[in-house]
Amino acid sequence: MNPTEKRYTLAILVNNHPGVLMRVVALFSRRGYNIDTLSVGETEDEAISRITIVVTGDRAIVEQIKKQVEKLYDVKRVYEMTRHASLQRELVMVKVATTAQNRSQVIELAQIFKAKISDVTETTLTLELTGSLDKLQSFLDLMRPFGIVELARTGITALERGSRPLSSIGYNEHE
Repeated sequence: MNPTEKRYTLAILVNNHPGVLMRVVALFSRRGYNIDTLSVGETEDEAISRITIVVTGDRAIVEQIKKQVEKLYDVKRVYEMTRHASLQRELVMVKVATTAQNRSQVIELAQIFKAKISDVTETTLTLELTGSLDKLQSFLDLMRPFGIVELARTGITALERGSRPLSSIGYNEHE
């Protein structure tokens, strides 16, 4: 990432119809934008889904992405989630190689980070951890020397802080 680029989290409210996610992702692909993380699911209204996308770029690129996504027919709203005005979390599951000699060290690090031990074998520990990108990256950096056997991440999901739901902000003209 160069100095002018940073990570941006976009919450995209869409009609919960087949093919909508594909059209949103296809727009990114056609324009040559890389998606760092993506998560999607129903909202409190089963007719609406929330797509949370993290992209890396400069301010101009992100503004262009937002304008282009807003033009898609089934898109209700595109909202930028800032780190200070939103809660952003990701789940990581990581299988770490362990031996009798280092297992207690891996367990101790897991406890420090409040990771949950999900599975234990003679040669591995599988851990679950939820948190910010920075917390997860720090944890994974400490696990790498032990040997990461397998890793799965959910992608960022985010909610605006406070009591107002994103869906109350208003929809664009494609309703």
